[in-house]
Amino acid sequence: MIHNGLTVYQKIRNDIISGELQQNEKLTEAKLAKKYNVSRTPIREAIKQLEIEYFIKDGYVFVPTSEEYRAIFEMRILLETHALSKACIVYTKEDLAELKGYTDIDINQEDEETIIETNDLFHQKIMKATNNQFIIDTYQKLKSYIYLFSKTVIDKRRPGLIEEHKAIVEAMINHDDKRAVQLLEEHLKKDLEFSLYYLINNTN
Repeated sequence: MIHNGLTVYQKIRNDIISGELQQNEKLTEAKLAKKYNVSRTPIREAIKQLEIEYFIKDGYVFVPTSEEYRAIFEMRILLETHALSKACIVYTKEDLAELKGYTDIDINQEDEETIIETNDLFHQKIMKATNNQFIIDTYQKLKSYIYLFSKTVIDKRRPGLIEEHKAIVEAMINHDDKRAVQLLEEHLKKDLEFSLYYLINNTN
């Protein structure tokens, strides 16, 4: 169901990220149905999805500790570096050209949502190289946290973000697979540390 251009799931997710939904507030189906002016069915489905993605736990907004954030990101790094290793082997010139296309963006000129979408397309393209639905499904379960970190990184304009993407693709084009994987791991770790600074400070 769409609510003001967004699905109910997206609206609740965004309100959790923005702090509109308080961390100590019980998120009942009845309360959320009234807030978003929809029936309980889409609310129930949205809650299930957000529980899978570690955004809601036991009826409350789940607030990870810095260590839990690191654990979530460790999973992401494992999945993406594995996917990139595969991409280095199987991706054609056309695939690499598509990946490179997602790096042709000026982070200081484009609007935030466009940058977030382009950033997501870059990482999703890498993940597709696994051609393994189980891995992709596991990655998708992290997508709200990936969105949260991307939003923080892009909103605060982390230095070097797009340049790092370009360097990863360049290493792939030069068949320097080991370098490409190393660059991706460093890139994701920088995203983690940069985002944690803002996320943890905002919750304290």
